Formats: sequence, structure tokens, C-alpha cells
Amino acid sequence: MTDFTLHTPETAPGNAKERLQATESKLGFVPTMYGIMANAPTLLEGYQTLSEIFGRSSLSPQEQQVVLLAVSVANQCEFCVAAHTTLAQGAGVDKEIIQALRDGGSIDDPRMAALAKVTQAIVSKQGWAGQEVDEFLAAGFEQQQVMEVILAAGLKTLSNYTNHLSNPPLNEAFAKNAWKAR
Repeated sequence: MTDFTLHTPETAPGNAKERLQATESKLGFVPTMYGIMANAPTLLEGYQTLSEIFGRSSLSPQEQQVVLLAVSVANQCEFCVAAHTTLAQGAGVDKEIIQALRDGGSIDDPRMAALAKVTQAIVSKQGWAGQEVDEFLAAGFEQQQVMEVILAAGLKTLSNYTNHLSNPPLNEAFAKNAWKAR
């Protein structure tokens, strides 16, 4: 496997330097995934921009984290599952829902179950998720939110695939939620 350079705010090329500095100022650390993405400043910019846009979606912060965690589990991204478990906990997602997503179990909350199911179907069926979309809409979601799940799947594809290629070390902030793909 290729060893990708893990950039810091000091070593990052181009506008990735400013992006890593801003991230460090905001979070107190730089996710190692960002340090890898900094090898292509446009990838880092694209990921952060899409992340900001998804954060403005009509899905609640808890629903957003369910989607991001479900995509990461479907794509078997160990880094992103640990990171989004941590973020889901911080957003107040029920621990039973988080555990069900991580383990492939059932979710008791019908709305969150429909959200996780449509997300997983969109990923695994490359968008061909007609029945799951119908169930999602019947659970009280809107058509707009189906499209927002697609946005999240695209966002996570950027990070999940980056992590698959580069295997960044897990930040200490996410270590307590480490996860192993099956």
C-alpha cells in the first residue's frame, strides 16, 4: 500500500495549509484524514465544502449523523465509523441507534430505521432504492431529504475512499469509538 504524506498545517501545500489551520483552531486538532486529503488541496476543499453544505440540509443534526454513520458502515470505513460515532454521540443520537448502525442491528425508532435503511440501500444499490424510498417517504420524510441523503453519500464517498487508500491513524479524539470492518 502506498504511504501517503500526512500533512500538518505547517507542511500542507497551497490553500490546504489555511484549511488545516482553520480546522485546528476550531477543533483543537486536525483529523488525520484531513492531513491525508491535504495532498490534493482541491479534495480537502471539496470535502469541507460539501460537509458545510450538508450541515445546512433539512435533516436534523441527529439525522445527519445517522446518515453519515450508515454510509460509513456500508462502505466499511473504520476511520469514519469511529469519527461519526463520536460526532453522533455529541449530537445526542441514542446510543442504541448508534450501536445498531455499527453492528448491523435493528433500530427500534421507525423514523430513524427508515432513514438508515434508505441510506444503506442508496449506497449498496448505487441509487436504485425505489422501495426503500417509498418507505422513507411513508415514515414522514420529504423528497428533498432523499436528495440530501444522496449528497451525504457523495460526501462520505470522498472520505471513505480516501481512508481506504491511505489508512490514516485514528485520532485520539475518536479512539474510544474504534471499529473494525467485518
